[in-house]
Amino acid sequence: MHTAEHVLNQTMVQLFECNRSFSNHLERKKSKCDYHFNRALTSEEEQVIAGKVNEMLMRHLDVTEQIVGREEASAQFDLDKLPDTTGEEIRIVRVGDYDACPCIGEHVKNTKEVGEFVLGTTSYDNGVLRIRFKLKRPQ
Repeated sequence: MHTAEHVLNQTMVQLFECNRSFSNHLERKKSKCDYHFNRALTSEEEQVIAGKVNEMLMRHLDVTEQIVGREEASAQFDLDKLPDTTGEEIRIVRVGDYDACPCIGEHVKNTKEVGEFVLGTTSYDNGVLRIRFKLKRPQ
């Protein structure tokens, strides 16, 4: 599940120069990611996001992990979202050459296992853009 979030987050960063999601809830049937944002998305932008996420998932990118020291990780990544109980070793998850970030969640070995990203709805309220989506199992 987290692999789709990684791809969506990197897509948002690239397309809109925003930060990664600050809150999310991930399940195969219904997921959401919240972003600090300054407006609602247009329907065209929604289509571009869904297209880019699916394009990256269909590239069959390997998903790998690497354990690094906290100091090394903090030099490259924002560690604020990690739980306080996280120790001195940080797991960095890489989705091919498309994304890398610290993450404690479960991941597939390859993006082909995720299936299709199906954008549900988006909403904007009080500086927060919410993107709702589900994942359609691969056939």
